[in-house]
Amino acid sequence: MIVRNTLEALAQRPLAFLGSSWPWRSLGFLLAGAAVGAGALGLAALLVLLWGGLGPGAVAVLLPPVAVAGWAAAGYERWRLRLVTPVRAAAAPEPAPAGAWARLRELVRAPGTLRDLGYGLVSLLLLWWIDLGLTAVGLGAPLFLLTAPLQPTANPAVSWLGPLAGLVLVPVAAYPVAAWAGVRAVTAQAVLEPAEDELTRVVASRARLVDAYEVERRRIERDLHDGAQQRLVSLSVKLGLAGLDLPEESAGGRQVREAQQEVKLALRELRELIHNIHPQVLTDRGLEPAVRDVAGRSAVPVDVDIELPGRPPAPVEAAAYFVVCEALANVVKHSGAGRASVRGRAAAGGLVLEIRDDGAGGADTAAGTGLLGITDRLAVIDGTLSLRSPAGGPTVLRVEIPCKHFA
Repeated sequence: MIVRNTLEALAQRPLAFLGSSWPWRSLGFLLAGAAVGAGALGLAALLVLLWGGLGPGAVAVLLPPVAVAGWAAAGYERWRLRLVTPVRAAAAPEPAPAGAWARLRELVRAPGTLRDLGYGLVSLLLLWWIDLGLTAVGLGAPLFLLTAPLQPTANPAVSWLGPLAGLVLVPVAAYPVAAWAGVRAVTAQAVLEPAEDELTRVVASRARLVDAYEVERRRIERDLHDGAQQRLVSLSVKLGLAGLDLPEESAGGRQVREAQQEVKLALRELRELIHNIHPQVLTDRGLEPAVRDVAGRSAVPVDVDIELPGRPPAPVEAAAYFVVCEALANVVKHSGAGRASVRGRAAAGGLVLEIRDDGAGGADTAAGTGLLGITDRLAVIDGTLSLRSPAGGPTVLRVEIPCKHFA
């Protein structure tokens, strides 16, 4: 049986538990916390003295070291968890934001930052007392009895019976010490290293599926462009040459020319299909030229106003492009609009798109698959969609996509 933490070790048979390293690791875990807590108590006493000497204005001076002590205590808690429980593998770190102010803002907004601070302060101010008290109670009586020969006594026999009783109580004391260490470790790990819940795993799985879908779609685009499209071009050329060798009014000549027109039509449809899979202009030049290309082919005139400080990451750029494509397709099919517009800007923490039309309004995200598809695509990258479409119009579709940097 593989024992992974102190609580599992307690479930073993007594000889297996007492003969293992878990009692000693549990004792070291609690004493390590008590030592730091005692140091924090001395520091707190010093800060109180400084507070009294500096007056009410000392609050501004004392808050930073208190916060630093809390975060440092949380880091120390994570480190000493190695004694009694396995350390979970850390996720791959994201690229650090540029600039000192941006890094500080990212630190404050991080999900575990305030949690770390709170647990660190609770550990320094309260939990170490419990660690020390339970350790003292659990080991105090056995140690007192073990040192009985060193104590003055009128009856020498009692002095030697004490160590025997102490030896009996030492294994018994290992159980409450290990139990409290196990509970402390589980609590600290739940607060400082929360495990991924089912929803988090589902979202991550969905993101991986979308990435795999994008890779497969690029592969299909490449195969169509390099394979089927080139064969159709070659066939069109050969049919054209064959038509030159046949009389213009002959039945064979007419059939060859009709076949060439069909090939040209198929080639045009194939090029449109390839363009809709993932346009080359999006890959080569970015979002703004790609949206202008879509707007230029729209049956409804579209004004494009996109100004970005750079190119967003590829998943964000692709999602934004296909959102615009689907939104403009809905404008053409359902709105009856005479004009539409697409506006894009970089906002705090993301990319904001607004697609507006002067149509009849009445659009609803639950009424069709188009807007629902946009919502699903945005959900994968934590994007949001808001729709304002009163009866009679106008319709405004606003999309916000988180984006930490622009290349």
